[in-house]
Amino acid sequence: MCEQIRAPQRAESMPLLPADSAAPDLSISVVSHAHGRMIAELLDDLAGMSGASFEVIVTVNVPEAEFARSSHPFPVRIIDNSTPKGFGANHNAAFKMARGRHYAIVNPDIRAPQLDMGCLLRLFESRAVGAVGPAVCSSRGSYEDSARRFPTTLSLLRRAVTGVQGPEYQSLLDAAKPFEVDWLAGMFMVFRREAFAAVAGFDERFFMYYEDVDICRRLRSQGWSIVLQPAIVVVHDAQRASHRNLRHMRWHAMSALRYLLRAYS
Repeated sequence: MCEQIRAPQRAESMPLLPADSAAPDLSISVVSHAHGRMIAELLDDLAGMSGASFEVIVTVNVPEAEFARSSHPFPVRIIDNSTPKGFGANHNAAFKMARGRHYAIVNPDIRAPQLDMGCLLRLFESRAVGAVGPAVCSSRGSYEDSARRFPTTLSLLRRAVTGVQGPEYQSLLDAAKPFEVDWLAGMFMVFRREAFAAVAGFDERFFMYYEDVDICRRLRSQGWSIVLQPAIVVVHDAQRASHRNLRHMRWHAMSALRYLLRAYS
């Protein structure tokens, strides 16, 4: 991993950690869009997580009968939205409630039994690291493209034409050592609380898609590193809604255009 000597000074843009000595190591934010069954499975997995004290904040974005409000061996707080919000808005709202020293966003369809969170959090011992993530595999056991280089107009066109979605860092994943990436996919990201606050969290103008690319670009522009830890692997049961649903395809295209206009203007 490329280490820097020190992280630059940054202005506070979102609330930092309250003065609470009992604060957990980590706050985990999960958003449910009628994903009650998946979240129940994820919470069961998190019960086996080691290496960190943590709390979970679940945002119920749309009313759902399946969402079970059962007890767990860790704190679970629930936000019930009166109206649906976008990806970034939901996680920004949860961050304002979070008490953890670090802040994680996790998709409902992630499976992570026996997760060693301490292995991820140790990457923050370098004060230059702003966000970290695990390797992500599909349910078939192949690596997903959860860490990529920043997109360009040419790379997006090539991807649309060829449909290629394999990992861009395959050789580094195979080496099984932490390495720096341009950006991590929002299915599983862990932020240093100070870094998330410094960039004011997600840009809520991205309703869905490219929020993760944009926040990593802004983190890196402020001098923070983004690191992937391939020694930790989680499983993602990808829904790929944008490949099937015209509305999701439109959101995806508009978010890509917004990102390109902001990044290259």
